[in-house]
Amino acid sequence: MPSRILRKRKLIPGATSELVISAPHIAAKAKPGNFVILRVWEDGERIPLTIADADPDAGTITLVYLVMGKTTAHLETLDAGDDILDLCGPLGKATEIHKLDGPVICVGGGTGIAAMHHIAKGHHMAGNQVVTIIGARCEDLLLFHDELCSFCPEVLVATNDGSCGRQGLVTDLLVERLENDKTVAEVVAIGPVPMMRAVAEATKPFGVKTTVSLNSIMVDGIGMCGACRVSVGGQTRFACVDGPEFDGHAVDFTELAARLTAFKDQERLSYEEFKKSHVCNCSK
Repeated sequence: MPSRILRKRKLIPGATSELVISAPHIAAKAKPGNFVILRVWEDGERIPLTIADADPDAGTITLVYLVMGKTTAHLETLDAGDDILDLCGPLGKATEIHKLDGPVICVGGGTGIAAMHHIAKGHHMAGNQVVTIIGARCEDLLLFHDELCSFCPEVLVATNDGSCGRQGLVTDLLVERLENDKTVAEVVAIGPVPMMRAVAEATKPFGVKTTVSLNSIMVDGIGMCGACRVSVGGQTRFACVDGPEFDGHAVDFTELAARLTAFKDQERLSYEEFKKSHVCNCSK
């Protein structure tokens, strides 16, 4: 059943966009950490996108995506008023959120900040003290800063070039906070795999529970294709049905990084062919 795009916002022109979609049945049940599977056109592939926000009263969900392949490039050609052919969800296990004795630190990088936003908001609504740390190469690439500031009293920013917040990495701010606050109950990290790996390595000496989201490796979304196999604590798990969130200290990040590049050449070729054949009607 087609789902109508109500609003589109280009967060980083040509790279990252946000869609607000009419999906009342999904919005009514969506929880932080859930994702959807969508198909843009009849012959297109199905891709997973984590829900960045949900409004049950308005019957809408918010999705944020990075244009990096054929399907997201095709998705980028759609605008408000257009329909997404298929939208299925909410899927995956929701984030485990309950009242904590100490603060929860939510760390986000890249488009992962959008997914982290939904989780941070969930912890806030549960009455937890939420500290958010977001990072990007420069200020222009930071996402959801204002949205996080609307409910989170402490939003820490790190940029590689120092154009906003502290110059450096999110792990610099995280370690500093953990050294000065021994009451932190949990750290949640969503973003590029190298960032999540660095966060898990940074928190391990402090013995703080660390949760990472492995949504980037998902394909089918319902546990049928097996492409999202990950090793967690020496056991095989499927990110889409067993996760996508796992104990960051138990994930085999070396294996995960290798699996993420398994179809890199085919993905690049598909994207290049799409760019050659696609006729842009964006200005019409």
